[in-house]
Amino acid sequence: MLRRLTVRDFVIVDRLDLEFGEGFGALTGETGAGKSILLDALGLALGGRGDAAMVRSGCERADISAEFDLSGCEGLRDWLSGQDIPVDDDTLLLRRTIDSSGRSRAWISGVPATLAQLREAGDWLADIHGQHAHHALLRGETQRALLDAQAGAGRLAAEVGQAWRAWQDALARREAAERDAHASERERDLLAWQIEEFDRLGFDREEWERLQAEQGRLAHAAGLMEGADEALNLIGDEELSALPLLRRVEARLHEMASVDPQLAETGALVAEAVIQADEALHALRRYRERLDPDPQRLAEIDQRIGAVTDLARKHRVAPEDLADQRQRWAEALSALEARSDPQRLAEQEGQARDRYRKLAAQLSDLRRPAAERLSREVSEAMQNLAMAGGKFEVSLESLVEGAAHGSEDVTFCVAANPNQPLRPLAKVASGGELSRIGLAIQVMTSRNVATPTLIFDEVDVGIGGAVAEIVGRMLHRLGRDRQVLCVTHLPQVAACADWQWSISKRTRGAGVVSEVTLLDTQGRIDEIARMLGGVELTETTRRHAMEMIGSATQG
Repeated sequence: MLRRLTVRDFVIVDRLDLEFGEGFGALTGETGAGKSILLDALGLALGGRGDAAMVRSGCERADISAEFDLSGCEGLRDWLSGQDIPVDDDTLLLRRTIDSSGRSRAWISGVPATLAQLREAGDWLADIHGQHAHHALLRGETQRALLDAQAGAGRLAAEVGQAWRAWQDALARREAAERDAHASERERDLLAWQIEEFDRLGFDREEWERLQAEQGRLAHAAGLMEGADEALNLIGDEELSALPLLRRVEARLHEMASVDPQLAETGALVAEAVIQADEALHALRRYRERLDPDPQRLAEIDQRIGAVTDLARKHRVAPEDLADQRQRWAEALSALEARSDPQRLAEQEGQARDRYRKLAAQLSDLRRPAAERLSREVSEAMQNLAMAGGKFEVSLESLVEGAAHGSEDVTFCVAANPNQPLRPLAKVASGGELSRIGLAIQVMTSRNVATPTLIFDEVDVGIGGAVAEIVGRMLHRLGRDRQVLCVTHLPQVAACADWQWSISKRTRGAGVVSEVTLLDTQGRIDEIARMLGGVELTETTRRHAMEMIGSATQG
């Protein structure tokens, strides 16, 4: 449950440090005092959307921290472990900041986190029902998601959606293959001919490198022969060439070294030069012997290079890239053949269809009992919300071919009065009826989830009198099993709370700030009296407030 909320420089809140208790807590105060702002701040800490407008005027950043007790949240502990976020005890701290430029940062127990991680952690910890939740219930996707949440089928519903899209993709591929069969055949023939043309050439990248090297040698054979002959003459094949001269120098230095040993090192260098020159001479002779200006071989190589170049130019690739192009043709042909195989495509479509129908059937099996249970519970709640004889039903209408959301449409239907036919909620509920039915749905669905903290933000709008008292008692009963927070303007609801905060605003300097006060018994009496009678508190309104609190306590 939520233990503590710390808010700094958020909208009209400058600094608040709030500690939360167990059970049902009511947040009351004048309109505009900042009641919903506190829940907005908590929503931000739980990963909600934020922007620079949330930063209090004149401040650098808004900073919100929410501390939760993890007792009993084993699923969340496992998730945190999977995210490499340590939890040393039963305390988890969520923190969020937004600076004046709109940049947002988040942490989970001091570890930097993404907003997606913050939202996922928040989903385990708190469930917020906003002011406009009743109107959201009019949308089919909201009704379906709520039923799936009650059935514990959220993940399965997502898998059904994925399976549906996979089936539709397979269906589209088969239909496209049938529709484009003639064009595909022409494309297959062209690819096959291109591959055959390449294979007839029998070319590879290594051969291209060898051909170019050999062509270079043959094309310059005369110049290479002349250069090799000149080098042989200069090194060792004439009397005044390098090698005989070096040998004479070597012999002379050897004689001199016998007189002056300092010349031994120089002599050794010259001796090494003699060895190197001799080896170079033998290598040049071998090279010269191999040189043969073979015009026929040069013509063959030129012809081969011309064939490769022509094919490369034809397909607008470099010669060394022809092999890669052939691989691309082969892959394209393989993919085209796979897309153009009616039997194979039909088999893939059938497999995708069967998987979808299997998952959709499992989803239906979870939805049916959940729909019956929710219909019964909300109908029972309606009897106490000034709709005696009314009925609520979750209608599951089968779809022959199915849809992305499953094998049935989910529709919330209602008959607000006896002897009225059930009709879709979006078509028959008035504003007041929608508020009451929506509240019943929210309370009933919240009762069936494991979230430790439930938050209701002015969800009791549009009701009053005895119905408001019943709503307060419903929330009080919810508070026996978990923590319940409710922003309310109704004294009947507030009177049923286990504890109550009064939220007010006051002028500070040039601005307005929000303040929160935890009310004691007398403070609660005065606050509920104010909610009953306005600004002027009288003994009559105070007595009435005391009676309401006493009645709620006894109830």
